[in-house]
Amino acid sequence: MDEKRRLTRSDNKMLGGVCAGIAEYLDLDPTVIRVVWVLMVFFAGVGILLYIILWLIMPKKQQIG
Repeated sequence: MDEKRRLTRSDNKMLGGVCAGIAEYLDLDPTVIRVVWVLMVFFAGVGILLYIILWLIMPKKQQIG
């Protein structure tokens, strides 16, 4: 049966697990998402605020077992 994918914070975290959670959802390397996020912080200026918002609204990953 297909498992429904959900966007959740990951246990593979450096700060809050947001970037790693996005990477797991998109099936990418977390380092790629983290680099893009840092570029957003420096060039777009919205990265920090967006990270905090996502940290607050993204649920933690449920532990199985």
